[in-house]
Amino acid sequence: METFWKILKDYCDIPAPSGLEKAVRRRIIEDIRNFATDYHTDATGNLIVFKKGRKERKNKLLVAAHMDEVGFMVTYVCDDGTLCFDTVGGIDRRVVSGRRLRFCKDGMIGIVGSKAIHMQKKGERGVCEPITDMRIDIGCDSKEAAEKLVQIGDCAVFATDFEEFGDGMIKSKALDDRFGCALMVDMIRSDLEYDTYFSFNTCEEIGCDGAKEVSFQVQPDIAVVLESTTAGDVCGVPDTMCACKARGGAVISHMDNGTIYDKELVRLAMDIAKENDIPAQLKNIVAGGNDARSFQTGAAGARVLAISAPTRYIHSASSVVAKEDLISVGRLVKKLLERNI
Repeated sequence: METFWKILKDYCDIPAPSGLEKAVRRRIIEDIRNFATDYHTDATGNLIVFKKGRKERKNKLLVAAHMDEVGFMVTYVCDDGTLCFDTVGGIDRRVVSGRRLRFCKDGMIGIVGSKAIHMQKKGERGVCEPITDMRIDIGCDSKEAAEKLVQIGDCAVFATDFEEFGDGMIKSKALDDRFGCALMVDMIRSDLEYDTYFSFNTCEEIGCDGAKEVSFQVQPDIAVVLESTTAGDVCGVPDTMCACKARGGAVISHMDNGTIYDKELVRLAMDIAKENDIPAQLKNIVAGGNDARSFQTGAAGARVLAISAPTRYIHSASSVVAKEDLISVGRLVKKLLERNI
């Protein structure tokens, strides 16, 4: 059986922004088809899996992660052969200029270009250009040549390598949330104590849309969302606004911009972590959001919990996580699933 780290690398390398999750979904199905009790893909592309455990649960429990990643969409082909574009999901424009991109449909490479510092006026220097002033250079010098390769609506993602570096760190695109997908695959391929549902959701990065459909189909009593969340242990961020730290263990949220999490589940997660010597930390600011809000408000509603991996430079070409934190999240979720909650 492939190792978790090999699966994670393979998933992160797949280009699959919101609305184009087919490639990563196909790979996930290959990895779980011989282990899942039942699975199906719905009309919006969500992959919903049921895994029979040794016992039935008193409540229907769903574990969820999203398949999509942030990316870019072509909006116009210019006369000089460069491409206007917009972002798919929340991307800080400061991490875009000069980046190498990979187009989803054929793997073609593009480079995000902007005005060189030598050509900038005095007032332009040190100011990050808006996305509308940037262009993707695909090596064409005319509109006609470019239109043979791309069309309006074509999408691309950051082109970057999955690499281990330093003292047990990983950098890659799409760790948000291919990590959650890889962890769920690992659980589906193992023996579970209790019956559990899993969902690999679409379009989280543009509004948590896929989870809305899953909530109505599965109608869970409890939804546990696996995510990546912003680690603030970087230069210039005070501890009071840090949110969480790399090497601090699994992150448990009380509240974010879309959800107030179930207090009993938050307490249970922290108690399980303490009982099993699993590193864990509470997220100390209200920020971000994830599919939990769709499960909490969809169908008849659900009690929700988010367990996240602290991730530096999230939504960039080089998100960074500590392997020990991913291990802590995995241990905590598995111990939680052993409880008949």
